[in-house]
Amino acid sequence: MAGERKLHMVMFPWLAFGHMIPFLELSKSLAKKGHHVSFVSTPRNIERLPKIPQNLAPLIDFVKLPLPAGAENLPPDAEATSDLHYDKVQFLKKAYDGLSGPLAEFLESSSPDWIVCDFSSHWLPPIAAKLGIPQAFFSIYPSRTLSFAVGPSDGPGTDLKCPEDFTDVPEWITFPTSPAFRLHEAKKFMIIAQENISGVSDVFRMASTLKGCDVIAPRSCLELEDDYINLLKEIHGKPVVPIGLLPPSVEDYADCGSDSDDSWQVISRWLDKHGKRSVVYIAFGSESTQSREELSEVALGLELSGLPFFWALKNPELPEGFEDRTNGRGLVWRSWAPQLRILSHESVGGFLTHSGWSSVIEALQFGLPLIILPFFVDQGLIARDLADRRVGIEVPRDEEDGSFTRDSVAESLRLVVVEEGGRPYREKAKEMSTLFGDRSLHDQYVDKFAEHLTNNCNIKK
Repeated sequence: MAGERKLHMVMFPWLAFGHMIPFLELSKSLAKKGHHVSFVSTPRNIERLPKIPQNLAPLIDFVKLPLPAGAENLPPDAEATSDLHYDKVQFLKKAYDGLSGPLAEFLESSSPDWIVCDFSSHWLPPIAAKLGIPQAFFSIYPSRTLSFAVGPSDGPGTDLKCPEDFTDVPEWITFPTSPAFRLHEAKKFMIIAQENISGVSDVFRMASTLKGCDVIAPRSCLELEDDYINLLKEIHGKPVVPIGLLPPSVEDYADCGSDSDDSWQVISRWLDKHGKRSVVYIAFGSESTQSREELSEVALGLELSGLPFFWALKNPELPEGFEDRTNGRGLVWRSWAPQLRILSHESVGGFLTHSGWSSVIEALQFGLPLIILPFFVDQGLIARDLADRRVGIEVPRDEEDGSFTRDSVAESLRLVVVEEGGRPYREKAKEMSTLFGDRSLHDQYVDKFAEHLTNNCNIKK
């Protein structure tokens, strides 16, 4: 508002588009309020980000910091997790840590009022403290994830030590809540609690960031997670200021992709041929990976369901003859797909998703019911919560190894999208769109976040 102090904030997200895009959304929201943002990432990542609206461009600067030359086991053009097989991401983390020096130099020369960081820069708190710059941890994960991942221990790390520990609700969560991880999910989650080639674990990174920051800002809202938001305040003894859900607009992402206009013309013509709310959209995000067996069961489940489908998929390993047998009814799209445009199209009636938080927000703002197949990190926790809220169902899986069948995929799809038994899920998802798509509400959360930063910008000076 006029007369209020305008801040200079530095945004420093992890090198994954699932992180950079929410940071960009927050940057735009803050710029709309007149604040100046310096968005820091690597050159190729910045070049691949969506364009900034012309009216906001003067307030958002992109700062390019190259990864260290000759980074170990990284191809020359690999600057994001989507450029790498999952096993190689640990080398990207090691290279990312090499940005500490250049970032410190930029912070010293630019003297921002705040730095808004991600979970990954565990080395940043002492740098920020030395320079007298307060630090906000913007978590792209919901408060539930933060509460499960890092407990009230004195030092960085986790109070949970083995997979079985993650299958029960932690003792510090005393209010009624959804079940925790399945055993097969807990085994995968343990990976982030283990040290990798970068020399530290992901849990250490997050715990160090939580301990060293001055305010925690989860991508959440009190209407969804008031209990977990209050728990975070108790656990960490510092302000927790939810940022809202930052629902992205279709218009802001219409120009994404090098051939976005031509691609959308092809996709929209295909979608237009199908009836209202009849098509299943399938996308598992750019960061998660599936085995050949898992992809095969998904594909054969789609075939068995008899439903029209649009599948955004980079992996070419599908069952032989699948695309020929489903030709016309289904479309496998192997290049960049304009997800927001697809989700907002009237022919799409359900979303088969890994339940990554950004994808969930994008789908529920349009009232789409979910068929949920979580694969990694916190997706299982989000899946339990969504199932409890009855906005969708999880595909049944084996508790120990996580396997699922084509029949369970087909049955879940048909139930949620077309069968009478799935009507409550469709109606509840539509009802939830009034919360997830309420831009005015979520803009008020950004207002409160900016107000907190403004009132506390000198806490380390």
